[in-house]
Amino acid sequence: MQQGFLLTRHSRDIGNQTEITLWLATPEGPVQLNIQGERPLLFVDQVDLPRVQVALTELAGQYELRTLNLKSFQHRPVAALYLPTLRSFHHAVDCLNRHQITLLEHDFRLDDRYLMERWIRGGIRFQGERQVKKDHVQLNNPQLRAAEVTPQLKVISLDLECSEQGELYSIAFYGESVARVLMIGDASLWQTPPTDSLAPDQELIWVTDELDLLLALQNSMAEFDPDILIGWNVVNFDFRLLIERAQRYGLRLKLGRGGGYASWRASREENNTGFISLPGRVVVDGIAALKTATYQFASFSLEFVAQTLLNRGKLTESAENRLAAITYDFQHRKHTLAAYNLEDCRLVWDIFQKTKLLEFLVLRSQLTGLELDRSGGSVAAFTNLYLPKLHRAGYIAPNLPEGGGLASPGGYVMDSVPGLYDNVIVLDFKSLYPAIIRTFKIDPMGLIEGALQPEQAIPGYKGAFFSRDKHFLPDIITALWQQRDEAKKAKDLVRSQALKILMNSFYGVLGSGGCRFYDTKLASSITLRGHHILKQTTEWLEAKGLKVIYGDTDSLFVLLNDKLNHQEADQIGRTLVEEINACWADQLKTQYGLASYLELEYETHYSRFFMPTIRGSETGSKKRYAGLIVQQGQEQLVFKGLESIRSDWTDLAKTLQQALYLQIFHNENPSALILNTLAELRAGQRDHQLVYSKRLRRPLSAYVKNSPPHVRAARRADDINLKKGKRLQYQHKGQVAYLMTINGPEVVEYHSSPIDYEHYVEKQIIPIVDAILPLMGLSFRAITDHQIALF
Repeated sequence: MQQGFLLTRHSRDIGNQTEITLWLATPEGPVQLNIQGERPLLFVDQVDLPRVQVALTELAGQYELRTLNLKSFQHRPVAALYLPTLRSFHHAVDCLNRHQITLLEHDFRLDDRYLMERWIRGGIRFQGERQVKKDHVQLNNPQLRAAEVTPQLKVISLDLECSEQGELYSIAFYGESVARVLMIGDASLWQTPPTDSLAPDQELIWVTDELDLLLALQNSMAEFDPDILIGWNVVNFDFRLLIERAQRYGLRLKLGRGGGYASWRASREENNTGFISLPGRVVVDGIAALKTATYQFASFSLEFVAQTLLNRGKLTESAENRLAAITYDFQHRKHTLAAYNLEDCRLVWDIFQKTKLLEFLVLRSQLTGLELDRSGGSVAAFTNLYLPKLHRAGYIAPNLPEGGGLASPGGYVMDSVPGLYDNVIVLDFKSLYPAIIRTFKIDPMGLIEGALQPEQAIPGYKGAFFSRDKHFLPDIITALWQQRDEAKKAKDLVRSQALKILMNSFYGVLGSGGCRFYDTKLASSITLRGHHILKQTTEWLEAKGLKVIYGDTDSLFVLLNDKLNHQEADQIGRTLVEEINACWADQLKTQYGLASYLELEYETHYSRFFMPTIRGSETGSKKRYAGLIVQQGQEQLVFKGLESIRSDWTDLAKTLQQALYLQIFHNENPSALILNTLAELRAGQRDHQLVYSKRLRRPLSAYVKNSPPHVRAARRADDINLKKGKRLQYQHKGQVAYLMTINGPEVVEYHSSPIDYEHYVEKQIIPIVDAILPLMGLSFRAITDHQIALF
């Protein structure tokens, strides 16, 4: 049997039956598998069968009802309703809904169910009669089963350049042995390329007009024949615009395999976003992929991410007027524009290489069955893993909770004890929520089974009882946990991260109203158990004469003797986790007869540690602290939740806070630092550090009741853009970089008023310094008043 890796899936009606089409990447090239005659189905309670037959009068003779040895979570027997086509299936759903008949599992796509029930996750082994086509091999109704496949994928990075009105200028491609730019223009007029043009091994193809450019795009796509297309906002900008421009010429772009057309479908949930479909090819957006892999950046612009990861950025002389520069280059320096276009492709390519994003997405698909281009997908991943097991145990899954379900308790966050400390260690429960699921057998089916025999079950919270032996999720977690331990030993960071994200997502899934297995008893039995574990651990630690000054979800901050050195603190930390883990093993065995998978770890030692108060209060803050650690013999400042790591504070505040805390942690007087910072600020020497950067999370017109500074700055900027006849750049979300001036907030590119330096003193400097100075018997006013008194 041959094997390949699944790229795309699709189902449709062909005549009086369905057809599922799967495109695979194989070592021999692309393969198309067509499976005909698979019937869509749903489930109903058997007691509703007479009503079902009445409701489906219009479809008499077109469906099959079959009673099954399966039951719902309410322990009622169910029957399956099979339809021959997707069209008749949707008609049946409409009829049954009109008769208010409860349907179960009616919201699965046919191709998703087909793959899920066969345990197919990425890799497929197949055999059948082969038909050799022009650019691929096709098999109809092949035999297939799951396989472990590590694919070698052909990847191309794509980017386009256009005018403010969306008129196409050029399209670039970059990949292994590929560096091509398609450019509108007359080659005879551009005989002598400038020094900043393409390199000799980079190809520039001239086309006559926009239609010719789109046709050349089709030809290049067929020539390169990529499995994966990558880009930056490539779905919602590049491909959306390409399809829109093609429609102007009555052209449907053939960009898929087998002559398949490109199609863009708008999202129902968010404006200006959607989905791209190319048969046999996957389009992966770099921004969405980075977020899926849990990367975080102050800005997800290509320039910012490239500078952060690669230490280089776009080929442009004017970041503020990039669109104008692109249009100028198209009219006067086409070779320069070609180099710029291709470099954007290369930046995306290098970001994917640096972060191993495709390896991550392939592994996620192998673990969960999710499509390579799927954003998020935690609920779908859980369902893919869980549902086939549930069916084989005799159950049908429930529907989504009505109204989205009830909110479940969050993680435990202890009231902190504010202060400036020596020698604080952090003890952290390894993957606490997955460990709770493993230990206490928390599971959707286990909850149903446990309620049948509560006296023999494991008690949870909010009236929950969990079966000791009828469950799946604890075993799924155990398998993933073991794989992650193996990945960490092998230093396989991509696999380790993918497994960590998957394991940690399961709690959120069970507490989400978007999951069909949601039950507040499930999520509460995880979080409230976590509360108990941290509280009990705190009691054991304090019984040893130690003080716990803060706790958060899975971590405890423990104050040690202030005379200890680093090695002594490390030894205490290691000893404590051994003792606490032994306590948990003993208690769980004695109280519940359970093996403990709770694992407290010694995480780090802070030689100096600061826990602030809530501003304007003496109460200790939560999720905000700073400390000094030593790693590989080097001191390192760690900030959590404070201004130094927040994107909505200026560089002035961040650099001051880091320098200030470093001096205080070394018992140095920070007065000179503060006074010098003030002097340089008021002298205009810190102007480059005064830019605020904040994102518009809604369309500009949606800010009605409140108009914070970045909104006011954006409105003023677009008023100027309107007067200049330029594109309004802030109407649909986006990042706003602005300064506070004596005339209010102004975006950087239209800054003309004098900067309001006293605003920065009051809003950026004083909050930073007065959060920690009182612990040294100092204050901002005392330092500055003393300076004034000297004169």
